[in-house]
Amino acid sequence: MEVLNSFMSWIFKNRLGQIENFKNHPIQVQDTIFFELIKAGKETEFGKEYNFNSIRNYDDFARQVPILDYEGIKPYIDKTMKGNQGVLWNSDIEWFAKSSGTTSSRSKYIPVTTECLEECHYKGGKDLVSLYIANYPNSRLFAGKSLTIGGTLEKNPLNPQGTAKAGDISAVIMQNLPIWAQFVRTPSLETALMSEWEAKIDKMARETMNEDVTCIAGVPTWTIVLIQKIMEIKKANNILEVWPNLEVFFHGAVAFGPYRSLFKELIPSSRMRYVETYNASEGFFGIQDQANSEELLLLLDYGIFYEFIPMEEWEKENPKVVPLAGVEVDKNYAMVITTNGGLWRYKIGDTVKFTSTTPYRFKITGRTKHFINAFGEEVIVENAERAIQFAAEHTGATISNFTAAPVYFENSESKGAHEWLIEFHKGPSDCNKFNSLLDKHLREINSDYDAKRYKDLALTAPVIHHAPHGLFDLWLGEKGKLGGQHKVPRLSNNREYLDEILKLMESVNSVKN
Repeated sequence: MEVLNSFMSWIFKNRLGQIENFKNHPIQVQDTIFFELIKAGKETEFGKEYNFNSIRNYDDFARQVPILDYEGIKPYIDKTMKGNQGVLWNSDIEWFAKSSGTTSSRSKYIPVTTECLEECHYKGGKDLVSLYIANYPNSRLFAGKSLTIGGTLEKNPLNPQGTAKAGDISAVIMQNLPIWAQFVRTPSLETALMSEWEAKIDKMARETMNEDVTCIAGVPTWTIVLIQKIMEIKKANNILEVWPNLEVFFHGAVAFGPYRSLFKELIPSSRMRYVETYNASEGFFGIQDQANSEELLLLLDYGIFYEFIPMEEWEKENPKVVPLAGVEVDKNYAMVITTNGGLWRYKIGDTVKFTSTTPYRFKITGRTKHFINAFGEEVIVENAERAIQFAAEHTGATISNFTAAPVYFENSESKGAHEWLIEFHKGPSDCNKFNSLLDKHLREINSDYDAKRYKDLALTAPVIHHAPHGLFDLWLGEKGKLGGQHKVPRLSNNREYLDEILKLMESVNSVKN
């Protein structure tokens, strides 16, 4: 493996010159990508509808092509999933990345073209390793195996007899990896893509615990579950007793901050490194490229053309939209992407703030709406409102107000959860039934939440408190936000609001008692 480590390290270093090129010439590189995308889209149904043949510059593009959310682009995606080609892209689309739901759908399906796989997702993986080796030239990354936790694949739900398949982007990527990449990873592809998560975690643990794992790539939630399972089987105090050469965790999908202390407990080594990536179903957008900074480098030659909506414009009917050249440092933007995956001026739903424009580096600041995504569950407000309404209707309850936030892992033995604080106008006939129905319906309408709740592997049942009448108004009043357009945040990805209101509830209850 030492020879392989030296050879692979040399190969990946060759990409660094191309990375330097887009860092030094970002706008020129983006202009090139823009015209390549327009050329590719001219003969598609979408391109003909919006007259791509007449687009000569960015201003034409911005004037002729609307900004789209998932509901706006969904008819084109559905048509493609039903077997029609040339709708959104000029090559055949045989893969769809499945991610969590929208207003009208339990799940959304993002087209994944061959170009998107090769020039975006795979290039991102190569660049991740290239930048890591540049930062840590003594790395022995390829002296051992890389452990990756894949999602699952399924038949195309709109054309189950066809050849196209759908699944988590990690599963789509792993299914299409070249042979050399399969050689350096673990567990087997068959195990990595298993759909039954309890059996999958157990089999992954038994397949990988005797390998020399030097690298882990994945979502923190499932990585913790797997590590805990291996430690349980091996009766180990920490994972370094099993994998002494483990040196890096490439992570993404959820904010890593709340997990950092737990990972240090599971991997007690000052030499362990943590590198963030921004790889979504829609594309690979950013890599933590500096050893001493958590900022992400925006990846500019990946077949993605970027635009940004200043957040103060977000709610406007015709918001101002700027290309990369127009962004400012320390300003919050919603990201809009046009990609070689057939997405055109698509609002991905993430918000970013640039920390630098030479080169373009940024931090992910959240979502365009309130949400909980502490464990990769991607619960949005609409999900929560539907679930709580369902539970209320079936228990005779009426809701005055509510908020919810995550319960993070406290130690290596604990599990995550969601904590709800609900103020009822009329309480449920059966509190336990209400709690159960809320959880059950949320699982039915959000596939990512359902996966994390499966047999309590990553998320346990929600913790639900009943708030005394008037508590939320009291909290808003204390913050000077009672009345007008001020609202209690339905969901939050941190515990700031919930802890404040719970503390206030304790004070109210102590006075009553």
